Order: sequence, then structure tokens, then C-alpha cells
Amino acid sequence: MANDEHIAMLGQGVDAWNAWRDENPNIWPDLSEAKLRVASLRGANLSGTNLSEADLSRADLSGANLSRTNLSRANLTGAKLSGADLSSADLSGAELVTANLSRAILTSGDLSGASLQSANLTRAVLRSAYLSGANLWQATILWADLSRADLSDANLREASLGQANLREAVLTRASLSKAYLRSADLSSADLSSVDLTSANLNSANLSSADLQGATSVETDLTLADLTAVASTAYPHGV
Repeated sequence: MANDEHIAMLGQGVDAWNAWRDENPNIWPDLSEAKLRVASLRGANLSGTNLSEADLSRADLSGANLSRTNLSRANLTGAKLSGADLSSADLSGAELVTANLSRAILTSGDLSGASLQSANLTRAVLRSAYLSGANLWQATILWADLSRADLSDANLREASLGQANLREAVLTRASLSKAYLRSADLSSADLSSVDLTSANLNSANLSSADLQGATSVETDLTLADLTAVASTAYPHGV
């Protein structure tokens, strides 16, 4: 449960909250399970705060510092997180359906099992992020940096990943059915046992990628760069 004093301090507004954080750098706020629906927290310093299971649905956290914050199982449905710093944050099991994470920094963040259906991750930085089992169905991930990210078993059906950087990403057993991957960089990525059914890979870079066991029904790979692909053993043929 949230610390009542910390809730009261947050209620004084972002400026007062940030000043309090600056004056008390050794206090790690506990806002777990807090009810913060539609809260205006733009630019708030929430670094290291415990917000696990908090209700932040439709809250405005644009530009907020959420680095190393515990947001596990938090409700961030429809939240505004554009430009927020979520580096090394714990978002495991969080609800981020339709959330705006454009240009957010999620480097090394834990989003395992998170729900990101129809979320906006345009130009987000997800280098080395852990997204195993995450649901990114119909998410917009254009121009995002997912290099070395772990997307194993993730649902990326119908996701828009045009020009995304997926270099050395792990996508084992992920579903990319009907995904838009035009001009995406998948070089040296692990695409073993991935579902690429009806995916758009025009001009995508698949050089040195591992495609062993990948399903590619109705997917045209002739326009992708397959230079030195690690494996071309497709069960359904290309």
C-alpha cells in the first residue's frame, strides 16, 4: 500500500514534489496501489518510486523521470508517456494498452508479459529491453530502436515496425504475422521459429539473421536483403 505522506506530497503538485525529491534524495517513495487516474504528472521525478499495481490510467506522465521505477502490474492504459525516461524500469505485467510511448527511453527495461496493444512506440528507445511474452498486437513501433531486445514469444501481429532497428534482437517463437517491417534492420537477429505469415519485409535487412524453422506463408522475401542468412530452412518454403 502507498505511504500516505508520499501521496499527500504528490498531491501538492509536480513542482513541490520535485523539490521534495531533490531535498530528500535518500527517500524512495512508495506509491504502490495508488489511485492516480488522469493525474497530471508531466515532468515529475518518479525515479526509483514504487508504483507497482498503481492505477495511472490516462495519466499524463510526458517527460517524467521514471528510471528504475517499479511499475509492475500497473495500469497505464491510455497514459501519456511521450519522452519519458523509463530506462531500467520494471513494467512487467503492466497494462499499457493504447498508451503513448513515442520517443520514450526504455533501455534495459523489463516489459515481460506487458500488454501494449495499439500502443504508440514511434521512435522509442528499447535497446536491450526485455519484452518476452509481451502483447504488441497492432502497436505502432516505427523507427524504434529495439537492438538486442528480447522479444521471444511476443505477439507482434499486425504491428507497424517500418524502419525499426531490430539488429541482434531475439524474436524466437514471436508472431509477426501481417506485421509491417518495410526497411527494418533485422540483421543478425534470432528469428528462429518466428511466424512471418503475410508479413511485409520489403527492403528489410535480414543479413546474417537466423531464420531456422520460420514460417513464411504468403511472405515475399525476394525483396529483402538475405545476404549471409544463417539458415534458410523454412518449413513452408520460400
